[in-house]
Amino acid sequence: MRNLMGLINQKLSLVGVTGICACAIAVASQAPASAQAAYGSYVGIGPGIGLTSGDDGGSRVSAVVAGRYKFLRSPISLRAQAFIGNGVAIVPTISYDYALNWQTDVYIGAGASIPLGGDTAVGNRTSFAIQPGIDYALPNSNLVVFGNAVIAFDGYRGGGAAATLQGGVGLRF
Repeated sequence: MRNLMGLINQKLSLVGVTGICACAIAVASQAPASAQAAYGSYVGIGPGIGLTSGDDGGSRVSAVVAGRYKFLRSPISLRAQAFIGNGVAIVPTISYDYALNWQTDVYIGAGASIPLGGDTAVGNRTSFAIQPGIDYALPNSNLVVFGNAVIAFDGYRGGGAAATLQGGVGLRF
C-alpha cells in the first residue's frame, strides 16, 4: 500500500510541476494584453489534492471553497481558500493579477496557510504561503474556471513544505 501511495504522490507531483511549467510558458509566450485584469469577484468550489505528505506520511484530498474579491481599477485581488477534509485550513492571500486576454488572467499571491485542526492538504502548522494560479471566464456566462497551487513553506511541524493543487468552478458577482 505504501508503494502505491508513493507512486500516486510521485505522479501527482509530476502533474503539478507540469501544470506550473505550462502556466509559466503561457505567460512568457503571450504579448502583453491591453485588457484590464479580468472578471471581477467570484465564489467557487472544487477539489484539492495534497502533493506532499505530512507527519503521518499521507497526502490529503480536500474539498475547496475559494473566493476572490477584485479591486476594479487595480491588478490586485484579495483571495481566500478553505480546505475541508480530515482537517480544516484557510489560506488568505493578496494577489497580483496579469491579464492574458479578455477571458484569462494569471496571478501570484502571497499570504498564510492557517490550519484550524488536524493534518490538512496545506500542512499542520501556520506558515507563509504563495499561490500561483489562473482564472478563465467562460464566455457569455457568469462562470469562472479556476486552478492554482498553494505552497506553504515550513507547513509541517516536523519540517518541510506543504504543496497542493486545486481547481474548480466559480460564480461571478
